[in-house]
Amino acid sequence: MSFKRFDQASPFVTLGLVVVAWVLVPTAVKSLARASFFELTAPVTLVASKVRDLQEFWSLRLHSKTELIEAGRDLARINASYEIGVQQNTELQSEISRLESLLRLPSFSEYRYEHARVARRDFSGWWQRIVIRKGRNFDIPVGAPVVFTGGVVGRVTEVGAITAVVELISSANVRLAGVVEGDSRPISFQGGVNPTFAPPTGVVELMPLDIIATPNFPKRLVTSGFGGVFPPGLTLGTIIRADLGSDGLFKSGEVRLDERLGSLTEVTVLIPLSTDSPGRSSR
Repeated sequence: MSFKRFDQASPFVTLGLVVVAWVLVPTAVKSLARASFFELTAPVTLVASKVRDLQEFWSLRLHSKTELIEAGRDLARINASYEIGVQQNTELQSEISRLESLLRLPSFSEYRYEHARVARRDFSGWWQRIVIRKGRNFDIPVGAPVVFTGGVVGRVTEVGAITAVVELISSANVRLAGVVEGDSRPISFQGGVNPTFAPPTGVVELMPLDIIATPNFPKRLVTSGFGGVFPPGLTLGTIIRADLGSDGLFKSGEVRLDERLGSLTEVTVLIPLSTDSPGRSSR
């Protein structure tokens, strides 16, 4: 009977020994093992992502010529509107430069835009991150902000030779300062607890008492620019609830994030051109 109990408990004993051994391993060895594993699995992730792109290409080949012609017309209309937007953006940038020169104001930090394709998504109770198909080979630094058409995606937390890990703003590990659009008072934003298949959400704290937000009258939350990581004015999400905090001095609330965070295929990394920027220094 004792031998039978030992056989049943042996897997748990083995697991316990492995855990104890891993705890006793020096931190430097753990970091080296983790980095080595990340670099070894990067080519597999890259190949799997390119195979998916190839499958999507051949699936598009099955569409009829009529569908492709209609898609081409829609794309032409979108390109025309983008061209107008580019011209307007150029005029606005010129006006901003002129006003900064007249008022002797410091210019905002400049960035180089590096577009990258998403290779893998890791969404669970522990992870809210994506892996992109660019790394040190494109001079991507740790801490660089990542954006898309809907606003902020997150920030780069790990950089490998050919891939990089981006932690999404839906992660509870991401915390930054934001402001309500049209207001200059900073409030604290943090990613929320997001189940795998649920819409992404975040939370806000230290919100002034006079800010009112409801599902019918939400408030747009944007980056404040404090800290020098994210440029000001980028969309974080929409505040849909604001309740009085336990201290009675501030409000806390819920932020609805862009649902496209869970299905992104392309993102843009903002690489600071200044060598003394926070993103560069933390590399």
